[in-house]
This record gives sequence, structure tokens and C-alpha cells, in this order.
Amino acid sequence: MADSVIRDKGEGRAFWMLGGLYECRVSSDETGGAITVMEMTIPEGAGPPPHSHTQQETVYVIDGTARYHIGNETQDVGPGSIINLPAGTVETFEPTSTVRLLMTYAPGGMEHFFAEAGEEATERRVPPPLDGPPDVERLAAIGAKYGLQLQAPS
Repeated sequence: MADSVIRDKGEGRAFWMLGGLYECRVSSDETGGAITVMEMTIPEGAGPPPHSHTQQETVYVIDGTARYHIGNETQDVGPGSIINLPAGTVETFEPTSTVRLLMTYAPGGMEHFFAEAGEEATERRVPPPLDGPPDVERLAAIGAKYGLQLQAPS
């Protein structure tokens, strides 16, 4: 049985990943595996490669803007926008400003990918920019363990 979770801003684990700050607001361990809730602060130009995952993903834009690519469609989103992505949907996004997103994954477990692929954040801030392209092969190998499939960039 899952426990109730109350967590203030700045509490919980946080990771630096692909140039962004990824904060685990509610872990799958705390929800009996039902969901993971992540808050992501991602600067302009630091979005993920195209990917899909076995979890349903719901994204709420807290602030900032991004351009989402979902399948063959492109959509600009901003504060208050919500995006629901069924499991298996190929998507990516490009922050067009620093964007802060609240992501819910069902079932949970995606935080384990971020923990393994990223690095523990030493501060609650966006990390310095990456000094080169991400190691997509490494990310793909780790992602495969957690139901995340990276797509070859087009």
C-alpha cells in the first residue's frame, strides 16, 4: 500500500540531466509503483532526443515555452498547457525559453532512469551547459532497462 506524500519545494531527490534540473516530486516507491511525478526545469535548447516509453506521460507546463513534436505533429505550448501522451508515442520537445514542466508517468519508475543516466544535483539550479553532445548510446542502454526507447535523430 502506498503512503501519503507531502513534499515542499526543494525536497526529494534531484538530478542534472541533459542540461536540465530534474526533481523527483513523488517516486514510484512512494506510490506502490502507480506513478512517478517529476518537475523539470530545462533551458532553451536542452530538450531530450526523440523517444517513446512504455508509460503514459502527462505533462503540465508550469512556466516557459516549448515546441512539442508528437508523431508527425508540432505544437507550441506555454503556461497552463497540458499534454497527454499514451504509452508508445514517439515525441520530443525543444524548450523555446527556460521551461518548467510537471511530468506524471504511469505506471511509475521513470525516476530510476533519471537517477542512473543523470547525476545527483548538488544544488537546485539548472547545471552549466553541456560541453558536448550527450552519449546517446549510453542513454539508450540505460533507458531500455526502464521502458524508454530513444529514436535515431532525424
